[in-house]
Amino acid sequence: MPDPAVPPTPPVLLTSLLAREDLSLRRIAGPEDPGTVVHWVHTSEMADPYPYLLGGELLLTAGVHIPEAAGSGTYFDEYVSRIVAAGGAALGFGVAPVHDTVPRALVAACETHGLPLLEVPPQTTFSGVARAVWQLMAQSRLAELRRVTDAQQSLASAASRPDPVPSVLRQLAQRLGGWAVLYGPEGAEIAGAGRRPGEEVRAALTRLARVVRPDGPAPPTGATPPTDSTPRTGATGTRPTEPGTAGPPDRPAPPTGSTPRAGAARSGETRAARAAAFLRPDAGGAPASQTDPGRPVPTSATDTAAGTHLAAYALGAGHGFVLGVASPQRAPGDHTVVSVAAVLLSLLTGEQQSGTGAARSSALVRLLLGAAPEEVAPLLGGGRWVVVRARPDGTGPADPVAASALGAALGSALVDPAGDVVRVLVPAGRTPAPLPGWTLGVSAAVAPHDWPTADTQAARALARARATRTPLLRHGPRPALADLVPPGEAAAHAHALLAPVAAHPALTETLRTWLSLHGSWDRTAVALSVHRNTVRQRVTRCATLLETDLDDPDVRMELWFALRRL
Repeated sequence: MPDPAVPPTPPVLLTSLLAREDLSLRRIAGPEDPGTVVHWVHTSEMADPYPYLLGGELLLTAGVHIPEAAGSGTYFDEYVSRIVAAGGAALGFGVAPVHDTVPRALVAACETHGLPLLEVPPQTTFSGVARAVWQLMAQSRLAELRRVTDAQQSLASAASRPDPVPSVLRQLAQRLGGWAVLYGPEGAEIAGAGRRPGEEVRAALTRLARVVRPDGPAPPTGATPPTDSTPRTGATGTRPTEPGTAGPPDRPAPPTGSTPRAGAARSGETRAARAAAFLRPDAGGAPASQTDPGRPVPTSATDTAAGTHLAAYALGAGHGFVLGVASPQRAPGDHTVVSVAAVLLSLLTGEQQSGTGAARSSALVRLLLGAAPEEVAPLLGGGRWVVVRARPDGTGPADPVAASALGAALGSALVDPAGDVVRVLVPAGRTPAPLPGWTLGVSAAVAPHDWPTADTQAARALARARATRTPLLRHGPRPALADLVPPGEAAAHAHALLAPVAAHPALTETLRTWLSLHGSWDRTAVALSVHRNTVRQRVTRCATLLETDLDDPDVRMELWFALRRL
């Protein structure tokens, strides 16, 4: 028979439903298993509900289908056996308006087949029971989302610590209440945190980690290893479910004489044998060493050992690192929490092991030790570079995650989130384009020894872009009449002309910005992030110190020429 179509909503414990005082439900037969869960509610008055059940239902009935002579025959036994065969979680019997009490033969049949039987009192409607189930599901989902959100924030904070890998493992182990370990490319334990399990569990987790490693054991002929789209069946043969989601038990075969559904699943013993064959320990307890380069490699795998839930996740950096976790129990959201940790560890291990990450680290060390930029530039790729200065359109500085995303969008990992401006060093071959939510200033393409000059160009381009509300502005010098003057003479003239204000950087930058924006007070205030009255005071002060009339276009032109050479 087919596996139950488990919905994406969290299941509801039957005990939680029985605890609802507004429903007044009462268990009158069946096992008192605290782990019994309900995935949905279905109402049916069919004598054989099997064809209409998907598994995991609380089936509600008022007994309309029960014949008068049912108590003396095998009707109830066949009826309950068909519900159990379909994977029903429990049966709810309404004592009104057809029956005043629950038939004794039905109680006996539920006891025989191990199906929980609930008595639904007259004042409780079936729709009320269904609504209660959905309310409990919503509460469970909300609690799960809150737990996952808190875990994501904690893991992200741990990843920003000076010891990011151990910190992430410690936080993950704390969230799961178990053990988290990082395996290296050779299978050795690099770091671990949490309650260290026994040797049996550790050995089982090590074998499981080899399953998701690219050079791990190949499955035997005829066995199908799990893939991204196929949940892994653990070696115990239990049904694969979302961690923390207890699916309904495997359905037993329908009674003799019934027609089994198409697509019948293999027995639990067969699945267990396939899982054991896939791991295939040899005489020493280690997985087989034969490999098949063309085989599909799963990105995650689960198993159970000594009552402990195990999971292994291949880290996405492609260097053979594996995250393993061992927890005494699975709670809703565990899979999401571990997946977040796996992503963070993928970034951390990839950065430490990749050639580009090592080159950037080496370049930084050499710069700190006094090397010139042109000497370390070949480590970063060589060629010419542009400096991009970016500022988020919203209020406040950009957070590190947003800054990293900006660098990724620009095609560079050389990102400096400094205050309210993010600076990115980008190879000249990658042309920056406008990005939603950012205002960009881009320098001209320069050699490494001109990086400081390019940074100044990008800062001025950004200021002008913000003032003119342009998403991206490039610094693009072009030949002009001023270029006909020898650079030395032009610089000497500029220093002599601007000497009265050169000692005041704020005045010089305000005058430069004000002239570039055609004397607009408001745009200059926006570009410099000051009040427009401050701009007026500074420009007036410049006019006084320079003893000139700034309303004269010739004066403005001469000052602009000098400011470009200062």
